Amino acid sequence: MSNPDYAIRQALAQVVPDALGCDLVSAGVIRQLEVSDDTVTLAVQFGFSLAALEHTYRHLITAAVSPLLDGRTLALTLEGRIQTHRAQNQMSSLPGVRNVIAVASGKGGVGKSTTAVNLALALASEGARVGMLDADVFGPSLPLMLGLPAGTRPGVREQKYFIPPRAHGIQVMSMGFLVTEDTPVVWRGPKASGALQQLIGQTDWDDLDYLIVDLPPGTGDIQLTLAQRVPVTGAVIVTTPQDVALLDARKGIEMFRKVGISVLGVVENMAVHLCSQCGHADHVFGEGGGARLAEQYQTTLLGSLPLLAGIRAQADSGTPWVAARPDSPEAALYINAARRLAGRLSLQGRGQQAIVRMAMQTTH
Repeated sequence: MSNPDYAIRQALAQVVPDALGCDLVSAGVIRQLEVSDDTVTLAVQFGFSLAALEHTYRHLITAAVSPLLDGRTLALTLEGRIQTHRAQNQMSSLPGVRNVIAVASGKGGVGKSTTAVNLALALASEGARVGMLDADVFGPSLPLMLGLPAGTRPGVREQKYFIPPRAHGIQVMSMGFLVTEDTPVVWRGPKASGALQQLIGQTDWDDLDYLIVDLPPGTGDIQLTLAQRVPVTGAVIVTTPQDVALLDARKGIEMFRKVGISVLGVVENMAVHLCSQCGHADHVFGEGGGARLAEQYQTTLLGSLPLLAGIRAQADSGTPWVAARPDSPEAALYINAARRLAGRLSLQGRGQQAIVRMAMQTTH
């Protein structure tokens, strides 16, 4: 073999994990490749948790490289390390939080909060440290959806910082902890924005890899406050295939683009209805809209989720689907969407540099 290093890199450039959506070399995850007379030493570092994926990725990489070992032993090391990624306008990270991910929708009724909760639980099930912030100060729903009892209050540290309650293994903060169910929040926009800033700035998050922010629908004061005051490393847009929902989803994407926040992908919710009696699939709200939206804006379709009564019922009962039915096909859809979300985020600032390095290496 005239140049085993080059041949192995070429083989690794054919390995495309679904979470990344691009090959290992372009993703910049190859940290070490050394070829000696008897050993190929290969170290690969992914920017997301490998707790559930290490065996799969080890098999993929070994299968790609093995035909090129020429009698050598493969010493393969895999690591998952979640880094802090750049936020808009070079804002400094929140204390105790590596990455803030906003989950948004252009209109209500598309299942955004249900999606956000299940994505957060899916990320946690993959081994990440996850928190959720309920940014809908007028209609907070996370305490109910995560099964926290009525009257739950955050702890307090130094009479200044909120200690977020925990549910299903994730940290949660919501205006719902600070008001009663019978006391509506009747505020003008500036006061609501101030309340959001207080929740964000005075919550003592405990070493989070991801803080999922469940935004209210639309593109109003709360979204503007988030863009101006909070270091957001990426956003996810939730839509249904319905034309009116897609129209509003486009407005959400444009808003994030204008304020310099990367849109990591689109989740198409209620993509298909499966009859509980006969299993017939019916595209109630249209078909393929999420894929077309993602293609139009050159982002990723993170997942297409079904319209299933049980998903709504589990959220209402305080045990979201991923926690209640982790081995179900629907939970697998959420988990795959969460993997793609984490994988796409891990590429920020790395992918293009890696492509340039690869081009330099292969010319020698």
